[in-house]
Amino acid sequence: MTADVFFALLVFAFVSSITPGPNNLMLLVSGVNYGFWRTVPHMLGIGAGFVTLLLSVGLGLGAVLSSFPSLHTALKFAGGAYLLYLAWRIAMSRSIDGVSGNGRPMSFLSAAAFQWVNPKAWVMAVTAMVLYTNADSPFGSVFLVAVAFGLVNVPCVSSWAGFGVALRRFLADPIRLKWFNIAMGLLLAATLWPMLR
Repeated sequence: MTADVFFALLVFAFVSSITPGPNNLMLLVSGVNYGFWRTVPHMLGIGAGFVTLLLSVGLGLGAVLSSFPSLHTALKFAGGAYLLYLAWRIAMSRSIDGVSGNGRPMSFLSAAAFQWVNPKAWVMAVTAMVLYTNADSPFGSVFLVAVAFGLVNVPCVSSWAGFGVALRRFLADPIRLKWFNIAMGLLLAATLWPMLR
């Protein structure tokens, strides 16, 4: 992979990691509700889970899913159902749990596992592997794609948690927090739209 191609890959990884999607919306809400430091395992889980997904797609899982469309469809529906469940939980949240210590943010393992049912993560992984891997060096290029995402993913997603933390004082009002969480739950559910078309 040339330096120009790797730079283009870094730009692709940055843009796809920083733009709104299920992970970033959940991190925004977690930053509001639990604060930055309690959200760190969630952020690291996203990074680890996504790099694992990338490597799996690049090393053959994408081909398996292409060969078994029913498996792909089942994965889409499982991911959609879980995403709707998370959207419901966010929309029904009514207090900044980080203040009282009662709530729990998403764990490292839960966040890592979520990447396997996250529609945006799958689109990003497949697109990255199709665009940036090289048939002449399949293993090396798959590894470089994973490295590129590993470099940019956690800094990108942490900015969403940081933005949530910045909103904590404004959202300390229970009415504002209620409507914020409802709006975030609806937006999270809306991220399913591209999958349904």
